[in-house]
Amino acid sequence: MEKRKRGGCLGWCVFFIVLSGIIIAAFVYFKHKFLMNDDGAVPDHRGAITQKYADALKIAMQFFDIQKSGKLENNPISWRGDSGLRDGIEAKLDLSKGMYDAGDHVKFGFPMAFTATILSWAILEYGDQMESVDQLQPAQVSLRWITGFLLNAHPSDNVLYIQVGDPKIDHGCWNRPEDMKEKRPLIQVNVSSPGADVAAETAAALASSSLVFKASDPSYSTLLLKHAKQLFSFANKYRESYSVTIPQVRSYYNSTGYGDELLWAASWLLHATGEESYYEFVTGTDGEEYGDWGNPNPSWFSWDNKLAGAQVLLSRITFFGSKKDSPELNNYRKSAEALMCSLLPESPSASPSRTEGGLIWVTEWNALQHSVSSAFLATVYSDYMLTSRTRTLNCDGNYVIGQNDMKMSFLVGYGDNYPEYVHHRGASIPADESPGCKEGFKWLDSDDPNPNIATGALVGGPFLNETYIDSRNNSMQGEPTTYNSALIVGLLSGLVTTSSVVTSFR
Repeated sequence: MEKRKRGGCLGWCVFFIVLSGIIIAAFVYFKHKFLMNDDGAVPDHRGAITQKYADALKIAMQFFDIQKSGKLENNPISWRGDSGLRDGIEAKLDLSKGMYDAGDHVKFGFPMAFTATILSWAILEYGDQMESVDQLQPAQVSLRWITGFLLNAHPSDNVLYIQVGDPKIDHGCWNRPEDMKEKRPLIQVNVSSPGADVAAETAAALASSSLVFKASDPSYSTLLLKHAKQLFSFANKYRESYSVTIPQVRSYYNSTGYGDELLWAASWLLHATGEESYYEFVTGTDGEEYGDWGNPNPSWFSWDNKLAGAQVLLSRITFFGSKKDSPELNNYRKSAEALMCSLLPESPSASPSRTEGGLIWVTEWNALQHSVSSAFLATVYSDYMLTSRTRTLNCDGNYVIGQNDMKMSFLVGYGDNYPEYVHHRGASIPADESPGCKEGFKWLDSDDPNPNIATGALVGGPFLNETYIDSRNNSMQGEPTTYNSALIVGLLSGLVTTSSVVTSFR
């Protein structure tokens, strides 16, 4: 492959932007699976595997192995080794597992928990599709690696450790995780310094993962659910954002509120338990306050804003549950429908937040997060419609698919052309080198491509004008994250083959 110059400005395409972008690919899927199926039949078995999505899924799944901390087991990544083995020692906790957030070595609990929730959701909806291409077991292993950390980070009812490592110290270094010698301080939320947002997201992660492991490991599932309930109670009782009580977290994962996380966690606990208290939460005054019912402008799903995810998840009950006629739950479904309509390019309510090529584009930083998350929700929602034989969306618009002529990949390792200068320390430093904190910066500034391929990394993505600067110093566009990986794994799992979804997670 011809070497691309560092800093070159190229128009690049995500491999999976097949027709009008990965967002609209979900609706292509919807159209071919459902709208063109005149007899309304629901597939009762898996269809043919779409090989390009199967190949991409296998690649995307590998990034979780690259990001693992702790004593590695059956490690498939030749350039990764054990790291973070003393994390948590100052609190007499084992916080060695979990995953590093992105290209750095901090463990941020807020996005890590979101990663686990999305990975759980993907397994619950599309586990059979994952299994058809031998990716279910790797997904479950990666999920358990995170939940093991989250359980240990919750040593008592109202205490949750939400960060390992100091970003200022960590970002002052450029070295491999295996060579870290810097201090790794801990941050916790508790009664004195609550964090309803991060505690509720962790509750959502543990509740959803309890469903994943319910059949294969009932005792572990029970433990996960126990902690999920405790954390939701903590979050619900002490309602304040961790960005308010712990100001230093604002520089990296600043939370814009906690209501969406409370709603998201209650939604997952409702699915996991069926208990009336969680139903009352999402349909009562809390649901009315946080559910944003009747707002014609849908929100964008992300590590910070879970509202759109909660709306789709709760709409599931209106498709398959015993409370289909609940007017409050149907408010969530109406909101989810509004989001679907906003993604259709020629709907009267189509979102203007997109590139000329049709890619949903909301922000310069990590631009692909919103496009991939929207496509994942669209795929899930279309499968709800398929399985329930629901044939219409109330958009009053046409399903018109745009075109995109770009030809390159933002998924590292897929195809022949993908970013070579990914903003990732471990990938940038040769495996046989062990630089100290400052010595490694020569690799950050090197003109040579990364010596290690961060296979499966989904980088931040293009600017609004559909250009991308492949520079290791360009963290805005070139830094991958675990939550991006969870979203792309979920989306690809939904697209890899055709089948109906289960009507109940329990």
